[in-house]
Amino acid sequence: MSEQQTGRLYGVGLGPGDPSLMTVRAVEVIAAADVIAYHSARHGRSIARSIAERHLRPDHVEERLVYPVTTEATDHPGGYRGAMEEFYADAAARLAAHLDAGRTVAVLAEGDPLFYGSYMHMHKRLADRYPTEVIPGVTSVSAAAARLGTPLVEGEEVLTVLPGTLPEEELTARLATADAAAVMKLGRTFPTVRRALERSGRLADARYVERATMNAERTAPLAEVDPESVPYFSMAVLPSRVDAPRGDDGDAPSGDAGDAPHGDRVDAPSGASGRPGEVVVVGLGPAGPLWLTPEARGELAAAEDLVGYTTYLDRVPVRPGQRRHASDNKVEAVRAEFALDLARRGRRVAVVSSGDPGVFAMATAVLEAACEDPYREVPVRIVPGMTAAHAAAARAGAPLGHDYAVISLSDRLKPWEVIAERLRAAAAADLVLALYNPGSRSRVWQVGKARELLLEHRAPDTPVVLGRDIGGPGERVRIVRLADLDPAQVDMRTILLVGSTQTRTVRRGDGTDIVWTPRRYPEA
Repeated sequence: MSEQQTGRLYGVGLGPGDPSLMTVRAVEVIAAADVIAYHSARHGRSIARSIAERHLRPDHVEERLVYPVTTEATDHPGGYRGAMEEFYADAAARLAAHLDAGRTVAVLAEGDPLFYGSYMHMHKRLADRYPTEVIPGVTSVSAAAARLGTPLVEGEEVLTVLPGTLPEEELTARLATADAAAVMKLGRTFPTVRRALERSGRLADARYVERATMNAERTAPLAEVDPESVPYFSMAVLPSRVDAPRGDDGDAPSGDAGDAPHGDRVDAPSGASGRPGEVVVVGLGPAGPLWLTPEARGELAAAEDLVGYTTYLDRVPVRPGQRRHASDNKVEAVRAEFALDLARRGRRVAVVSSGDPGVFAMATAVLEAACEDPYREVPVRIVPGMTAAHAAAARAGAPLGHDYAVISLSDRLKPWEVIAERLRAAAAADLVLALYNPGSRSRVWQVGKARELLLEHRAPDTPVVLGRDIGGPGERVRIVRLADLDPAQVDMRTILLVGSTQTRTVRRGDGTDIVWTPRRYPEA
């Protein structure tokens, strides 16, 4: 007698709610199945079953998988997680009994079975033991976008899908950086999601969709929705930014440089666009998107105009509808006034700066201009970024583990005598030194002179970290003795970290050298 074959497991995606949006394959599988399983709350009603009801037969065996709890309030000894684990194990065992008997089991799932669906818990427990097929379904996100009649993502935009159950801080950070987003599982999480949208500056763009494609469907601007009216089957949608309104004074096409700031003030009266403008000075970090904070990414996406040094501006992705105003690196004051003039016209302007904008960068130039007429009333905010010193220190180990001083070796804006005095004072105080702007094609002697001054207070074998193009394609980190510091190996893309008397260089077991400065300073 041949051994009985096991049954086949199907995870059947039913789509967002309208039975006519079920796929042909989903209907075929339901029609051929022996057992129809579906989840429900204790009241016994199942949305999944109601979607598929017209395709159920009287002889179908129905397995109703009733959740023991629908909130995290439970007296189960294992808490909510323990109660749900026990439920999933029991439900899987019930389905396994049918499969072992050779029956075909179709587990119904709203939307897509593997997209935030309950079916996946059965799949993880059974798919390695029985033949299994998953029938994809139209997701609620796709349905919501269709019902709004608004593009969800376009071109190179990225869609972010978030559960509303995330902590508010996490939601805020992710929404601030998102091109487009869908926040699911609202219901009692709606107030938290709304606050996160408001804090991230995205509330005005957010749309609300409830029970998409169902009879009780509702859509509205999210800001107008009563929190008490929001069910679980609803979501917040941030649609595509492409073609979204960004002002009313003639945006340049995508990637257009606009009117570059080369010295001419923008001649426009305050509030000409009828909207309040602002300037946000954004730190890009030392290089690349991995060094960009969520807040900075969000401000760059929300800006109508981007202003900055050409090299730094090129690091910001091009977005349709934004104007880009690139200029030379030696016109900081002109660039600042240009940005403030745009804001006076009602534009939302992001001034980009490498590293942290408040460290030898554009924040000072913008604030200096903003404290004078006619810019005193223009709102200005500073968004921090990862500094070059901190980035280089992380690559080398922890050379900034104790007190340190930050000094620019550029004598373009201050006399060398001032730099030399500060170097001597910091060295005499036994501070670790982070030296910015050490050299360029036109400044070739400062590094050598700084080395001589420091050797008056430091031993020749004091470790010096040379960090070049940190985070970029040409990144290189070297550790040399202070006495061996070669000015020819230093340029404007290099930062120097000079150790104190306590800084140590240690070779690790893998052969790499690290530099660190103890947090405890020896007593006198």
